[in-house]
Amino acid sequence: MYAGALYVSKVEHQISKENEMKTLDIIVAVLLVVGGLNWGLVGLFDFNLVATLFGTSLVATIVYVLVGLSALYQVLSLKGIQRRWGVQRG
Repeated sequence: MYAGALYVSKVEHQISKENEMKTLDIIVAVLLVVGGLNWGLVGLFDFNLVATLFGTSLVATIVYVLVGLSALYQVLSLKGIQRRWGVQRG
């Protein structure tokens, strides 16, 4: 019985961790959309939405850094993201 309970606990922990990672995946996707839209606005209309909303403040810098880190996370974690979301290549 102890081994069974330990296995269930381990599976529950794995599911919890997977759900946390999916939440991170969603946050990263949102940040990438924000960054992409901002760059699109800059390219099309010379309008920087992040700078308009936050100026040249620390908050704007944090947004830019988070978008950059999100892109890096996406590139380095692509296989894990595909596995978590059940996406098959090919």
